[in-house]
Amino acid sequence: MGERLAGAEKEVLVEIVRFTQKNGLKGTEGGWKDFLALNDKKYGVSVSDPKKRAKDVLLAFLVTFSKDFQKYFSKLVRRHAERRAIEQYMNEFSGKISPEQLVQLTTEHTEYRKNYYFPSYQEGWKIVRIGKLANSMNSGAMLAIDCEMVLCNDGTEAVVRVCVVDSKLEVKLDKLVNPLKAVADYRTNITGVSKKDLEGVKFPLVDVQKSLKKLLAKGKILVGHSLYRDLYVLKFDYSRVIDTAYIFQYANLPTTASASLNSLCKSVCGYTLREEGKPHDCLKDAEAAMNLVTAKLKHGFNDPIEIAENSVPESDQMKLLAHRIPVYLPSQELLKILSGNPSIEEKIDSRIRGEFYSTCILFKDIDEAEKAFDELDGQETKDTSGRLQKSVLLKRDNGDVAGFFVRKMVYSSRPNNTDVSKKRPEPTDNGEQKREDVDGDKPKRQRTSKKHGKKAKTLAVE
Repeated sequence: MGERLAGAEKEVLVEIVRFTQKNGLKGTEGGWKDFLALNDKKYGVSVSDPKKRAKDVLLAFLVTFSKDFQKYFSKLVRRHAERRAIEQYMNEFSGKISPEQLVQLTTEHTEYRKNYYFPSYQEGWKIVRIGKLANSMNSGAMLAIDCEMVLCNDGTEAVVRVCVVDSKLEVKLDKLVNPLKAVADYRTNITGVSKKDLEGVKFPLVDVQKSLKKLLAKGKILVGHSLYRDLYVLKFDYSRVIDTAYIFQYANLPTTASASLNSLCKSVCGYTLREEGKPHDCLKDAEAAMNLVTAKLKHGFNDPIEIAENSVPESDQMKLLAHRIPVYLPSQELLKILSGNPSIEEKIDSRIRGEFYSTCILFKDIDEAEKAFDELDGQETKDTSGRLQKSVLLKRDNGDVAGFFVRKMVYSSRPNNTDVSKKRPEPTDNGEQKREDVDGDKPKRQRTSKKHGKKAKTLAVE
């Protein structure tokens, strides 16, 4: 296990260290900054960007984790090697567009590493290996998937229906799933699934995972729209994927934005997937994702696609993004200033950068999200993509006041920066100031703590 890490390229180790930071993971000597403070007398945490540290320093930190975590880190190394192999394959066999090129397009997207690095070291996750990569790449076999999720009492989401079709749109799996925990909101107006539909359903998540593993034998490619959301709720870590939200270019959306499945079907395939206000059909959504891939393979669609203004998936319109939140402020406290009955979405959309983090706030429907934003007390501005946001203040029980931003998810085709206050640096879309370094830390020197018993050492800086 250690040999795989030791043989990895430095850029891969940098990714893994950043992953530990993002998820708050700690080894026997604490987190990344704790490790630096303990072991580097000269620089301490003043140079905390992993990219600026030597490879042996990164390795020394990663080996402080348990064997289970090192096994997971080795999986990330293996995934990187698979991506490199696909790139080499595509260079050798350039020509007509292939499913492998779409896999590569997905992995090269700016949002891929943020969304597809799953916490599969946690209990209940299934990690599926793809076997011999060469055999998988030559087959090009594909399956498309879509899931419907409900909101549970504990604030998490659970899958209640899963559908899988092959490239000929033949149904390979169509199952209602028992969430095995109390449901707070069935979201029937979106999912099309009611409490009555699930009465007597015994098919659990673990059986879904087994079925998927069997269907994906020999490294078949898994297709879906914003597929990481489905994989997250399925607790299913799989690397050979095509995300239809990532394989098209958009003429009037930011690079980090994606169009809804319905909008893409209109623009690419020429049909309306569902009428406004109608619930989702899990099977039709899986078929639509496969149709988009088929159209991409057949016609290319290399030029940017014009998407209708404010085209955002319904599930995203039910959210508000809170960003530039001080790390000392617990996410649950954000709910105090919002009307309705909101909840904090799971960590998949949370990002921690230095002294700040961001997270999504979920509402029961679009109207509740709109009302909560309108009733927020704060200065209204626009971000660089034209999305409305408010600068808000929250008074804590201890008397402290914390400030952060709450932003709508809807985009405008014409960014407008004129309304942004000039009294403070303009926050970027993901909640970070541009003057911060890539690790999210301001380049200030900090003293090494004297509490540690071990003698601090000087670690190499590059």
